[in-house]
Amino acid sequence: PGRPRWLLLSQLFQPLSLPVGSEGVWEGRPGEPTCRSQRLMLQGGLIHPASPGCYCYLPPTVRAMEKLIRVMDEEMQALGGQKLNLPSLSSAEPWRASGRWDQMGPELFRLVDRHNHSYCLGPTHEEAVTELVASQSNLSYKQLPLRLYQVTRKFRDEPKPRFGLLRSREFYMKDMYTFDTSEEAARHTYDQVCDAYCRLFSRLGLPFVKVQAATGSIGGTMSHEFQLPADIGEDRLVLCPEGHFAANVETLNGEQTSCPTCGERLTKTKGIEVGHTFFLGTKYSSVANAVFSSRENKPQLAQMGCYGLGVTRILAASIEVLSTEDSIRWPSLIAPYQLCFIPPKRGSKEEEEGVAQLEQAYNHLAKALPHLASDSVLDDRTQLTIGKRLKDANKLGYPYVVIAGKRACEDPPVFEVWNQKAGEVLFLTKEGVTELLSKVQVP
Repeated sequence: PGRPRWLLLSQLFQPLSLPVGSEGVWEGRPGEPTCRSQRLMLQGGLIHPASPGCYCYLPPTVRAMEKLIRVMDEEMQALGGQKLNLPSLSSAEPWRASGRWDQMGPELFRLVDRHNHSYCLGPTHEEAVTELVASQSNLSYKQLPLRLYQVTRKFRDEPKPRFGLLRSREFYMKDMYTFDTSEEAARHTYDQVCDAYCRLFSRLGLPFVKVQAATGSIGGTMSHEFQLPADIGEDRLVLCPEGHFAANVETLNGEQTSCPTCGERLTKTKGIEVGHTFFLGTKYSSVANAVFSSRENKPQLAQMGCYGLGVTRILAASIEVLSTEDSIRWPSLIAPYQLCFIPPKRGSKEEEEGVAQLEQAYNHLAKALPHLASDSVLDDRTQLTIGKRLKDANKLGYPYVVIAGKRACEDPPVFEVWNQKAGEVLFLTKEGVTELLSKVQVP
């Protein structure tokens, strides 16, 4: 009692349409462009299209997303970040005051309530959070820096949503807003958050680059993007091969071909933007009058920064850059399930003994590593061969697969273990399986 049981694959709501050979590849609606991550996520039962640019996220995707958010929480709270939640529905007034009601154009989802008041569905929350801080009339310099963040659903009326979760109309974002006493302090905060983003992408094992970027509709005086180089990416980047310089080409005046630091020839690549940081100064605090009492007891405008990470975009982009054409590869930290157990085929001579030994291996694991027990799936489709189920497990990207084959009936029983990341197959006892998995991290 109380011990987590493995989840049966037959009971997991993950409607697979995995292709057999080269047939049955999901090509999307007629004329709709697809990319690797979109195709793999649809085939693997991870997302389901609801309307253009809007998707149902199925249970394995929600698990991956919750793990990713836990990693983000760790990094944001290590900076003194405090989590809050702001309304998706934003009144038009603060947006008009900041000038963005008109500036954002048709990408802003706008609506009018029964009292004829105008609202928008928030694509970002600079106005809302600055109004919130401005409403604290007795804010003191002793309470700063303030580092407030949230993970919420955002909306953007994309003219051409495409590539699944890489460019959708509804998406999840982690956005942090910071308030400091001086420009110097705010720049220190900016560097700290950028360092946290670098740590996050390194922990996920993603090949990211931090590039100089335009401030766009959010504004401010300094901005950087965090990009995953990928052919499908919509941003064009130039990079110094020695790592001295990296920029989105939209920030450059004319054609820049050599590094301003070392003179090396810049290389060109495309990237998927997964994070963006902005140094805002007093752009929003001056409009909302977000002030604090200084050491001299004088009202002073807070210096601000804002920092976004695309939660659902990171999921899709990581599948895009890590996967093969027909098999999902997750960052191991956020794989929906770490472990897939495959029992013998129904009716085989190993069936009874193999199932009993697999159960023992699971119980041994559950006792030693309870956090992994609830991160396990049993592929109970025993009408299929072990080979077919192993092929499916490979396509779905479980980091580890444990198989009870012929050798599970030996003395001592030995299991075939596929370690996805290392690309190796091991033959281990139940104690060996637990030992191998003891190093696995689950956020």
